[in-house]
Amino acid sequence: MAQSEAVRPGAVAVWIREMRVPFFTGSAVPVALGAAVAWYETGIFSLALFALTLLGAFLAHAGANMSNDYYDWRSGNDDVNRFRSMFNGGAGLIQERKLTPNQVHLAALAALGSAAVIGLYLASVAGPGVVALMLAGGFMAYFYTGEPLRLAYYGVGELMVGLSFGPLLVAGAYLVQTGTVSPAVVAASVPVGLLITAVLYINQFPDYEADRAVGKAHWVVRLGSARAVAGLGVLLLATHLWVAGSVAAGLAPWPVLAALATAPLSLKAYRLTQVFHDAPVELRPANAMVIGNHLLTGLLVTAGFLAARLLGV
Repeated sequence: MAQSEAVRPGAVAVWIREMRVPFFTGSAVPVALGAAVAWYETGIFSLALFALTLLGAFLAHAGANMSNDYYDWRSGNDDVNRFRSMFNGGAGLIQERKLTPNQVHLAALAALGSAAVIGLYLASVAGPGVVALMLAGGFMAYFYTGEPLRLAYYGVGELMVGLSFGPLLVAGAYLVQTGTVSPAVVAASVPVGLLITAVLYINQFPDYEADRAVGKAHWVVRLGSARAVAGLGVLLLATHLWVAGSVAAGLAPWPVLAALATAPLSLKAYRLTQVFHDAPVELRPANAMVIGNHLLTGLLVTAGFLAARLLGV
């Protein structure tokens, strides 16, 4: 069957896989954190606004994932990737001909458009700042690999992902609840931004061969897998130093220090990457550890703010 032929969209499970729903923790954590900081600082929390923010984030995340799959198909990137896994190389449904490229692209646009509708409603409640954050996030979501900009090809993809799933989402969730943004929420957003960047970064190691072949010059390709390991170490170390520093500077309450409990997981993932940076299959436990680290650290920071509110500290 040719790629241009219509394919039945398939079962719900096919679209769950295409949207990469299990990785929506990458957007759930920052939204939860932003709302938690808002409640800690102001005592304000609207469940309805939180749910809408979360839904909008999920839709934008799905749109970004599907747009990336479509444009990686156009470039031939995912077609030549010999080491696709649940962590890297896209969903693979276009390559398996379970979905056509056109279906994936239209679904990406529909998801991003639906997220924009939710964003406009939230802006009517919380002010025009939501629109600015939404436009910035939507731009980065689509043009990460989207033509004509293809920003991930020029070494800025890591920064874009860190900003989108760190400060933009965390501050956006706070803004929706309170109508403003505070220094504390900006500071709280940095660890999850660094860790989601680390997730992207370590997942680029198994993509190294395919990405280099199509000219996607992210930093793992630019540095080479051996030298790029240091970059992962910097991201992981900076995360834990930031958590400690934000508490020391009075930008976060002391219960947030619980997030330092994930430091051994960071160290183990880093050491595995040192050994297996050029062995995609053997690297997979480290990929999983960094993803788990993002989730656990984000939840612990969130829990720290909630605990501080309950304890009155």
